[in-house]
Amino acid sequence: MLDVGDSAPDFSVPIAGGEVYNDISSFTLSDALGDGPIVLAFIPAAFTSGCTTEMCTFRDSMHRFDALDAQVYGISVDLPPALNIFIQQEELNFPMLSDWRHEVIHDYGVVLPDMYDLFEVAKRSIFVLDSTGTVTYRWVEGEGKTDYGAAIDAVYDAVAETVSS
Repeated sequence: MLDVGDSAPDFSVPIAGGEVYNDISSFTLSDALGDGPIVLAFIPAAFTSGCTTEMCTFRDSMHRFDALDAQVYGISVDLPPALNIFIQQEELNFPMLSDWRHEVIHDYGVVLPDMYDLFEVAKRSIFVLDSTGTVTYRWVEGEGKTDYGAAIDAVYDAVAETVSS
């Protein structure tokens, strides 16, 4: 698993921007670097209660990240059209990345191998990258309930620290 100080692995995946069929393009991490901090928020599956709560917490906190020129991306193994519907349904104000081939979750070491004892998804996790792609913050869900508000506050603090240094 990646840790603070590691270089984030580059990847290219589909990006869903909110339109059901025609708003899917390609996202490459290295192309996005250099424009400020990047937040990658991995979720197990769109439309589930915990993931919806987390993504809506980011949605409701975006003004804080916008003020720091931070780019926020949700990422899951769901297909891009499903992520577009999720974005529309939850009125998300940031794009979602589709790791439908499960490569990124392996590269970042955040594989949950048995969701519902059936299939592999991402562990709920958050990485903050500086403009060079170095991990400046890492959080991976442990046992028990998650305080999404506290996690967002910690991410915001890490982004603010990245911007000020």
